[in-house]
Amino acid sequence: MERITSMIKQILKRFNMKQWFLIENEKSYTEALNRYEKIKQAKKGTDEHKEKLLVAFLINQYEEKQWDMPDVDPVEFIKIRMEEFGYKPSDLANEYGDKGTISKVLNYKQPLS
Repeated sequence: MERITSMIKQILKRFNMKQWFLIENEKSYTEALNRYEKIKQAKKGTDEHKEKLLVAFLINQYEEKQWDMPDVDPVEFIKIRMEEFGYKPSDLANEYGDKGTISKVLNYKQPLS
C-alpha cells in the first residue's frame, strides 16, 4: 500500500497535480480557485482537463453549501436591486433597451431573456 501511495505522489508531482479532497474551508477553496485558473484552458482528453472538471465540481459543491441563495423570482430580484440602487425603469431602459420592453418585463407581460 505504501508503494502505491508513493507512486501516486510521484505521478501527481510529475504532472504538477494535487490530490483533491472535498473542500471544507476557505483555504482549500482558495487553493482550488487558483488551480482552476491555471488549468481552465486545458485541452479535452488531457489529465489537466480531467483535473479541471474535478476541481470545478468541488468548487461548485463548496459554493452551494456555503452560499445557499434563496429562490427568488428573477424579475423580483431585479426590482429589489433597482430599489437598493435607487434605479427607475427609465435608468434600465438607457442601458438595456426601450422603456416599453423594460415595463413589459417588470410587469410580467414579456419573458425575461
